Amino acid sequence: MSCLAAPIARTLVSDQVFARLIEPIFSGAYAPGEKLPTQRALAADLEVNMASVREAVKRLEQLRLVEVRQGDAMRVRDWRADAGLDVVVHLLFAAGGLDRPTFLAVLEARRLMLAEAARLAAQQRTEAQAKRLEGLAKSFAAAEAEPAAAQRIDLAFMTELVEASHNVVFVLILNTVRRLYLDNAHLFGALVADGGELAPLYRRAAAAVAGSEPTRAANAVARLAGEQERRLTEALG
Repeated sequence: MSCLAAPIARTLVSDQVFARLIEPIFSGAYAPGEKLPTQRALAADLEVNMASVREAVKRLEQLRLVEVRQGDAMRVRDWRADAGLDVVVHLLFAAGGLDRPTFLAVLEARRLMLAEAARLAAQQRTEAQAKRLEGLAKSFAAAEAEPAAAQRIDLAFMTELVEASHNVVFVLILNTVRRLYLDNAHLFGALVADGGELAPLYRRAAAAVAGSEPTRAANAVARLAGEQERRLTEALG
């Protein structure tokens, strides 16, 4: 019996099979190039039907975590070399709980990307985008006593900032981060805690973008995102 064995519950079977397969791939229990058990063997070991296994394997293929060739074994791919940004969410929770190093890496990437987006936004934003950023900064100050509203405004502010950069790659990266944010809002509560202290940072960033000051905008957003990163890191303990 393989290391993936042990029957699993019948609810959301394909999701559970997917989770059972993805964890040893990320952990290195299966090395790149190594053969996985056949789909028939997996179905027997996990006591599920073949349809559930096929659906799970299809998801792994779409994420470029495994390679399945007709007449050949199913092999593990090197996810660090082959996978895309879509694996971040799965990597974050692969072991059944929050993976701290991955979470911190997401926050670091967020800070760096937003600072550069702000630099570009200050050079390329439209008048309408500048006004929306200033309006969102004011709205954040008004919502400091409502954490859920503050989180929504923060996301809207950062989305507007990235859109104003007119960098399609940043926009696509933000799409992935947004899904992570919305699906796990409880993890990001500290992002907007003590909103009264953060409100001036939003206003400063918006003013720099509106004033077409790239360096000032990048520095302002880096400070805002850095403060948020610090709070979330401390909240993790």
